[in-house]
Amino acid sequence: MIVRAALLAILALLGVVFLIVWIRAARSGPGGSAAERLSFPTPLQLAIGAVTDFFDTLGIGSFATTTTAFRLLKVVPDEKIVGTMVVGHALPVVVQAFIFLVVVEVDPTVLASLVVVSIAGSWLGAGVAAKLPRRAIQIGIGTGLATAAFFMLLSQLGALPPGGVALTLTPVKLTIALVVNFVLGALLMLGIGNYAPSLILFSLLGMDPRAAFPIMMSSGAMMQMVGGFRFIKAGRLDHRAAVGLTLGGIPAVLIAGLIVKSLPLNVLRWLVVVVVTYAAAMLLRSAIVDRRTPAAR
Repeated sequence: MIVRAALLAILALLGVVFLIVWIRAARSGPGGSAAERLSFPTPLQLAIGAVTDFFDTLGIGSFATTTTAFRLLKVVPDEKIVGTMVVGHALPVVVQAFIFLVVVEVDPTVLASLVVVSIAGSWLGAGVAAKLPRRAIQIGIGTGLATAAFFMLLSQLGALPPGGVALTLTPVKLTIALVVNFVLGALLMLGIGNYAPSLILFSLLGMDPRAAFPIMMSSGAMMQMVGGFRFIKAGRLDHRAAVGLTLGGIPAVLIAGLIVKSLPLNVLRWLVVVVVTYAAAMLLRSAIVDRRTPAAR
Protein backbone atom coordinates (compact mmCIF):
# COMPACT_ATOMS: atom_id res chain seq x y z
CA MET A 1 0.00 0.00 0.00
CA ILE A 2 2.84 2.39 0.86
CA VAL A 3 4.68 1.60 -2.40
CA ARG A 4 1.50 2.08 -4.41
CA ALA A 5 0.72 5.40 -2.71
CA ALA A 6 4.31 6.56 -3.25
CA LEU A 7 4.17 5.57 -6.92
CA LEU A 8 0.90 7.45 -7.39
CA ALA A 9 2.43 10.53 -5.76
CA ILE A 10 5.55 10.29 -7.94
CA LEU A 11 3.41 9.90 -11.07
CA ALA A 12 1.38 12.97 -10.16
CA LEU A 13 4.45 15.09 -9.32
CA LEU A 14 6.35 14.00 -12.43
CA GLY A 15 3.25 14.66 -14.52
CA VAL A 16 3.10 18.26 -13.27
CA VAL A 17 6.83 18.79 -13.94
CA PHE A 18 6.48 17.21 -17.38
CA LEU A 19 3.58 19.50 -18.25
CA ILE A 20 5.49 22.61 -17.11
CA VAL A 21 8.59 21.66 -19.13
CA TRP A 22 6.46 20.93 -22.19
CA ILE A 23 4.58 24.24 -21.97
CA ARG A 24 7.83 26.20 -21.63
CA ALA A 25 9.33 24.39 -24.62
CA ALA A 26 6.20 25.04 -26.68
CA ARG A 27 6.52 28.75 -25.95
CA SER A 28 10.20 29.24 -26.63
CA GLY A 29 12.00 25.97 -27.32
CA PRO A 30 13.06 24.18 -30.51
CA GLY A 31 10.71 22.35 -32.89
CA GLY A 32 9.16 24.81 -35.34
CA SER A 33 7.92 28.37 -35.00
CA ALA A 34 6.19 29.59 -31.84
CA ALA A 35 2.92 29.98 -33.76
CA GLU A 36 3.06 26.33 -34.89
CA ARG A 37 3.96 25.08 -31.43
CA LEU A 38 1.15 26.99 -29.73
CA SER A 39 -1.58 26.32 -32.33
CA PHE A 40 -4.60 24.35 -31.12
CA PRO A 41 -4.69 20.79 -32.51
CA THR A 42 -6.78 19.99 -35.55
CA PRO A 43 -9.91 17.81 -35.22
CA LEU A 44 -7.96 14.98 -36.91
CA GLN A 45 -5.14 15.17 -34.35
CA LEU A 46 -7.63 15.15 -31.47
CA ALA A 47 -9.48 12.21 -33.02
CA ILE A 48 -6.27 10.19 -33.39
CA GLY A 49 -5.51 10.79 -29.72
CA ALA A 50 -9.01 9.80 -28.64
CA VAL A 51 -9.22 6.62 -30.70
CA THR A 52 -5.71 5.33 -30.02
CA ASP A 53 -5.79 5.95 -26.26
CA PHE A 54 -9.32 4.56 -25.95
CA PHE A 55 -8.23 1.24 -27.43
CA ASP A 56 -4.89 1.39 -25.64
CA THR A 57 -6.76 1.32 -22.32
CA LEU A 58 -8.72 -1.72 -23.52
CA GLY A 59 -5.56 -3.61 -24.45
CA ILE A 60 -4.72 -2.95 -28.11
CA GLY A 61 -1.83 -0.54 -27.54
CA SER A 62 -1.32 2.96 -28.91
CA PHE A 63 2.10 3.17 -30.59
CA ALA A 64 1.37 0.94 -33.57
CA THR A 65 -2.05 2.50 -34.21
CA THR A 66 -0.78 6.07 -33.78
CA THR A 67 2.20 5.49 -36.07
CA THR A 68 -0.09 4.00 -38.69
CA ALA A 69 -2.51 6.94 -38.49
CA PHE A 70 0.28 9.52 -38.61
CA ARG A 71 1.92 7.81 -41.56
CA LEU A 72 -1.16 7.06 -43.68
CA LEU A 73 -2.77 10.45 -43.05
CA LYS A 74 0.54 12.35 -43.35
CA VAL A 75 0.05 14.11 -40.01
CA VAL A 76 3.66 14.10 -38.76
CA PRO A 77 7.03 13.77 -40.57
CA ASP A 78 8.62 10.36 -40.09
CA GLU A 79 11.54 11.70 -38.06
CA LYS A 80 9.15 13.29 -35.53
CA ILE A 81 6.70 10.42 -35.11
CA VAL A 82 8.40 8.76 -32.14
CA GLY A 83 8.92 11.97 -30.17
CA THR A 84 5.36 13.09 -30.85
CA MET A 85 3.97 9.76 -29.62
CA VAL A 86 6.20 9.55 -26.55
CA VAL A 87 5.32 13.09 -25.44
CA GLY A 88 1.69 13.14 -26.58
CA HIS A 89 0.67 9.81 -25.06
CA ALA A 90 2.56 10.34 -21.77
CA LEU A 91 -0.18 12.04 -19.75
CA PRO A 92 -3.01 9.78 -21.00
CA VAL A 93 -0.89 6.80 -19.89
CA VAL A 94 -0.45 8.47 -16.50
CA VAL A 95 -4.25 8.45 -16.21
CA GLN A 96 -4.28 4.77 -17.21
CA ALA A 97 -1.67 4.04 -14.55
CA PHE A 98 -3.79 5.70 -11.86
CA ILE A 99 -6.82 3.60 -12.86
CA PHE A 100 -4.99 0.25 -12.90
CA LEU A 101 -2.94 0.92 -9.78
CA VAL A 102 -6.13 1.51 -7.85
CA VAL A 103 -8.12 -1.38 -9.35
CA VAL A 104 -5.60 -4.24 -9.79
CA GLU A 105 -3.48 -5.87 -7.06
CA VAL A 106 0.22 -6.58 -7.71
CA ASP A 107 3.31 -7.23 -5.59
CA PRO A 108 4.63 -3.75 -4.69
CA THR A 109 8.29 -4.87 -4.77
CA VAL A 110 7.91 -6.31 -8.26
CA LEU A 111 6.01 -3.23 -9.38
CA ALA A 112 8.56 -0.72 -8.05
CA SER A 113 11.65 -2.56 -9.29
CA LEU A 114 10.28 -3.04 -12.80
CA VAL A 115 9.28 0.61 -13.03
CA VAL A 116 12.78 1.74 -11.98
CA VAL A 117 14.63 -0.34 -14.59
CA SER A 118 12.20 0.65 -17.34
CA ILE A 119 12.90 4.33 -16.58
CA ALA A 120 16.64 3.69 -16.88
CA GLY A 121 16.12 1.96 -20.21
CA SER A 122 13.91 4.73 -21.54
CA TRP A 123 16.42 7.44 -20.58
CA LEU A 124 19.16 5.60 -22.46
CA GLY A 125 16.93 4.87 -25.46
CA ALA A 126 15.61 8.41 -25.72
CA GLY A 127 19.13 9.83 -25.78
CA VAL A 128 19.86 7.69 -28.83
CA ALA A 129 16.50 8.10 -30.58
CA ALA A 130 16.45 11.89 -30.29
CA LYS A 131 19.62 12.09 -32.41
CA LEU A 132 18.87 9.47 -35.07
CA PRO A 133 18.53 10.52 -38.74
CA ARG A 134 15.26 10.06 -40.60
CA ARG A 135 16.20 6.78 -42.28
CA ALA A 136 17.19 5.16 -38.97
CA ILE A 137 13.87 6.32 -37.49
CA GLN A 138 12.01 4.83 -40.45
CA ILE A 139 13.78 1.50 -40.00
CA GLY A 140 13.15 1.54 -36.24
CA ILE A 141 9.47 2.38 -36.52
CA GLY A 142 8.96 0.01 -39.43
CA THR A 143 10.55 -2.83 -37.46
CA GLY A 144 8.46 -1.93 -34.42
CA LEU A 145 5.25 -1.97 -36.44
CA ALA A 146 6.13 -5.31 -38.01
CA THR A 147 6.86 -6.73 -34.55
CA ALA A 148 3.57 -5.38 -33.19
CA ALA A 149 1.65 -6.87 -36.12
CA PHE A 150 3.37 -10.23 -35.52
CA PHE A 151 2.41 -10.30 -31.84
CA MET A 152 -1.16 -9.21 -32.66
CA LEU A 153 -1.40 -12.03 -35.19
CA LEU A 154 -0.17 -14.57 -32.63
CA SER A 155 -2.75 -13.28 -30.17
CA GLN A 156 -5.55 -13.56 -32.70
CA LEU A 157 -4.51 -17.14 -33.55
CA GLY A 158 -4.42 -18.08 -29.86
CA ALA A 159 -0.70 -18.87 -30.02
CA LEU A 160 0.39 -16.75 -27.06
CA PRO A 161 0.85 -18.26 -23.59
CA PRO A 162 -2.32 -18.04 -21.45
CA GLY A 163 -0.51 -16.88 -18.33
CA GLY A 164 -0.75 -18.05 -14.75
CA VAL A 165 -2.35 -16.87 -11.53
CA ALA A 166 0.65 -15.46 -9.62
CA LEU A 167 0.68 -11.84 -8.49
CA THR A 168 4.41 -11.86 -7.75
CA LEU A 169 7.67 -13.32 -9.12
CA THR A 170 10.40 -15.48 -7.63
CA PRO A 171 13.88 -13.86 -7.38
CA VAL A 172 15.07 -15.66 -10.54
CA LYS A 173 11.99 -14.73 -12.55
CA LEU A 174 12.14 -11.17 -11.26
CA THR A 175 15.76 -10.89 -12.46
CA ILE A 176 14.70 -12.03 -15.93
CA ALA A 177 11.82 -9.56 -15.93
CA LEU A 178 14.13 -6.71 -14.86
CA VAL A 179 16.55 -7.34 -17.73
CA VAL A 180 13.77 -7.58 -20.30
CA ASN A 181 11.96 -4.53 -18.95
CA PHE A 182 15.16 -2.47 -19.23
CA VAL A 183 15.43 -3.45 -22.89
CA LEU A 184 11.75 -2.73 -23.53
CA GLY A 185 12.20 0.72 -21.98
CA ALA A 186 14.97 1.49 -24.46
CA LEU A 187 13.02 0.07 -27.42
CA LEU A 188 9.96 2.12 -26.52
CA MET A 189 11.92 5.26 -27.35
CA LEU A 190 12.50 3.87 -30.85
CA GLY A 191 8.77 3.52 -31.44
CA ILE A 192 8.51 -0.16 -30.51
CA GLY A 193 5.58 -0.54 -28.10
CA ASN A 194 6.00 -2.53 -24.90
CA TYR A 195 2.44 -3.77 -24.41
CA ALA A 196 2.51 -7.10 -26.31
CA PRO A 197 6.08 -8.07 -25.30
CA SER A 198 5.28 -7.30 -21.65
CA LEU A 199 2.15 -9.44 -21.68
CA ILE A 200 4.06 -12.32 -23.23
CA LEU A 201 6.90 -11.95 -20.71
CA PHE A 202 4.67 -11.95 -17.65
CA SER A 203 2.55 -14.80 -19.00
CA LEU A 204 5.64 -16.94 -19.63
CA LEU A 205 6.79 -16.17 -16.08
CA GLY A 206 3.49 -17.46 -14.70
CA MET A 207 1.90 -14.15 -13.68
CA ASP A 208 -1.77 -13.38 -13.95
CA PRO A 209 -2.03 -11.24 -17.13
CA ARG A 210 -4.22 -8.78 -15.22
CA ALA A 211 -1.28 -8.06 -12.91
CA ALA A 212 0.69 -6.94 -15.95
CA PHE A 213 -1.56 -3.93 -16.50
CA PRO A 214 -0.53 -1.78 -13.51
CA ILE A 215 3.13 -2.68 -14.21
CA MET A 216 2.85 -1.83 -17.92
CA MET A 217 0.90 1.39 -17.41
CA SER A 218 3.09 2.63 -14.55
CA SER A 219 6.27 1.76 -16.44
CA GLY A 220 4.88 3.25 -19.64
CA ALA A 221 3.89 6.51 -17.95
CA MET A 222 7.27 6.94 -16.28
CA MET A 223 9.20 5.92 -19.40
CA GLN A 224 7.31 8.29 -21.66
CA MET A 225 7.66 11.27 -19.35
CA VAL A 226 11.37 10.66 -18.66
CA GLY A 227 12.12 9.94 -22.32
CA GLY A 228 9.83 12.77 -23.36
CA PHE A 229 12.08 15.31 -21.64
CA ARG A 230 14.86 14.42 -24.06
CA PHE A 231 12.64 14.63 -27.15
CA ILE A 232 11.30 18.00 -25.96
CA LYS A 233 14.83 19.31 -25.38
CA ALA A 234 15.92 18.15 -28.84
CA GLY A 235 12.79 19.52 -30.52
CA ARG A 236 12.16 16.14 -32.20
CA LEU A 237 8.36 16.29 -32.05
CA ASP A 238 5.34 18.01 -33.54
CA HIS A 239 3.99 19.94 -30.54
CA ARG A 240 0.57 20.54 -32.09
CA ALA A 241 0.01 16.86 -32.90
CA ALA A 242 1.33 15.82 -29.48
CA VAL A 243 -1.14 18.14 -27.76
CA GLY A 244 -3.85 16.57 -29.91
CA LEU A 245 -2.91 13.12 -28.60
CA THR A 246 -3.03 14.40 -25.01
CA LEU A 247 -6.26 16.39 -25.18
CA GLY A 248 -8.03 13.73 -27.21
CA GLY A 249 -6.54 10.86 -25.24
CA ILE A 250 -7.25 11.73 -21.59
CA PRO A 251 -11.06 11.84 -21.88
CA ALA A 252 -10.97 8.66 -23.98
CA VAL A 253 -8.92 6.88 -21.30
CA LEU A 254 -11.44 7.85 -18.62
CA ILE A 255 -14.34 6.62 -20.76
CA ALA A 256 -12.61 3.32 -21.60
CA GLY A 257 -11.23 2.64 -18.12
CA LEU A 258 -14.14 3.75 -15.96
CA ILE A 259 -17.24 3.34 -18.15
CA VAL A 260 -16.76 0.96 -21.08
CA LYS A 261 -14.10 -1.36 -19.51
CA SER A 262 -14.40 -4.02 -22.24
CA LEU A 263 -15.56 -4.46 -25.84
CA PRO A 264 -15.70 -7.29 -28.40
CA LEU A 265 -12.43 -6.35 -30.10
CA ASN A 266 -11.73 -9.45 -32.22
CA VAL A 267 -12.67 -7.97 -35.62
CA LEU A 268 -10.97 -4.67 -34.82
CA ARG A 269 -7.73 -6.47 -33.92
CA TRP A 270 -7.72 -8.25 -37.29
CA LEU A 271 -8.15 -4.89 -39.00
CA VAL A 272 -5.30 -3.43 -36.94
CA VAL A 273 -3.03 -6.34 -37.96
CA VAL A 274 -3.65 -5.64 -41.66
CA VAL A 275 -3.28 -1.86 -41.46
CA VAL A 276 -0.20 -1.95 -39.23
CA THR A 277 1.48 -4.49 -41.52
CA TYR A 278 0.85 -2.20 -44.50
CA ALA A 279 2.25 0.82 -42.64
CA ALA A 280 5.36 -1.16 -41.63
CA ALA A 281 5.96 -2.16 -45.25
CA MET A 282 5.61 1.44 -46.43
CA LEU A 283 8.03 2.77 -43.80
CA LEU A 284 10.65 0.16 -44.59
CA ARG A 285 10.20 0.86 -48.30
CA SER A 286 10.76 4.58 -47.63
CA ALA A 287 13.93 3.74 -45.71
CA ILE A 288 15.22 1.78 -48.70
CA VAL A 289 14.42 4.66 -51.06
CA ASP A 290 16.01 7.20 -48.68
CA ARG A 291 19.19 5.15 -48.63
CA ARG A 292 20.17 6.91 -51.83
CA THR A 293 19.37 10.35 -50.35
CA PRO A 294 22.33 11.96 -48.50
CA ALA A 295 19.97 14.13 -46.39
CA ALA A 296 18.35 11.03 -44.88
CA ARG A 297 21.61 9.69 -43.50
